[in-house]
Amino acid sequence: MGLLGKLRKSFRKRQLAKALTKKITRNFKDLKVRRKLTRAQKKEVNDFYKGLIGRKVPLYCHEYFYSRTGVFSKDYIPKDFYTMEILQKANVYQFRDAYDDKNIYDILFAGENVVHTILKNMNGYYYYEGEPVSEENAVRLCQNMENVILKPAMGKHGDGVKLLTVKDGKTNVNNMTVRELFKQYKHNFLIQERVKQHKKLADLNPTSVNTLRILTYHSGMEVLIIYSVIRIGRNGQVIDNQCAGGISTTISKDGKLGKAAFGGYSEDNVLVSDTGVTLEGYQLPSYDKAIAYVKRLHTKLPYFNIIGWDISIEENGEPILIEFNTHPGLSQSAFCSGMGENTERIIRELWPKRNTMFEGYE
Repeated sequence: MGLLGKLRKSFRKRQLAKALTKKITRNFKDLKVRRKLTRAQKKEVNDFYKGLIGRKVPLYCHEYFYSRTGVFSKDYIPKDFYTMEILQKANVYQFRDAYDDKNIYDILFAGENVVHTILKNMNGYYYYEGEPVSEENAVRLCQNMENVILKPAMGKHGDGVKLLTVKDGKTNVNNMTVRELFKQYKHNFLIQERVKQHKKLADLNPTSVNTLRILTYHSGMEVLIIYSVIRIGRNGQVIDNQCAGGISTTISKDGKLGKAAFGGYSEDNVLVSDTGVTLEGYQLPSYDKAIAYVKRLHTKLPYFNIIGWDISIEENGEPILIEFNTHPGLSQSAFCSGMGENTERIIRELWPKRNTMFEGYE
């Protein structure tokens, strides 16, 4: 990389770091309780990170999450440090977009319990039940469908996800025809069966498929569970993402929910779901199965050492993969930590590795 390339890389890193910190520091002002770190707490954080990576880190996330949760932890991880350093050393950045394509899940995880895809659009080519079809036939085959999920193949945060019903070619999306809807999505989208979730999950909110977000770390022959949280949709909502109004709370090692859930960047603690279920101590079904399942799946993706898995539990108690994320965020509000008891180990193991984020950047 020449001098100009290095300057561009440095500028890009500074701009990205600024953007990553902006939202949290802005939302800190909206919190009802704002706690400042004491001198002793600042020293504890600084000593911790200097011992790991040889330097201090910005303290804005420690202050924000301490304010929001009331729990101080030296293990909170600044968003820019996690996104631009930890994730990029853990995962091969250049492969991320290809593997994030939801249309290839059945290929990556052949033989595993993955949500069933009815129709795929991949780079403009259509496949119905795994067989290539013309656009005309794709439209014809989707003239009558009930309660299926339409989503972008490489979307995030629940953007573009719709509960779709079609009767005689007319959809429930602004009364558009199937052909009009396909034209709106253009290419790289899919239609999936809607998961029939376990009653214990549906009781938390029946309109959304509520998912366990399990963050895993692959190291040698081990797959560690960094943390598990559950994401719960709000009344009438189809998706459960926090950025779309959903809430999340931590899950204990025996599959029980934590006391309080958190919503957006500044929403107060939520103790009861919209359906009236008290969260604290609520027992999830088949949690041990879900843990074993994601550990097995992670070994099939060797280019990514940190992965976020969105898992639901079907009516029969079996875990099913909804999505996985090779660029997952950290649920530090719900978890009250960065990566919990594994924070020090993960940073120590990853820090010597090369950062792949800006490789080839000119």
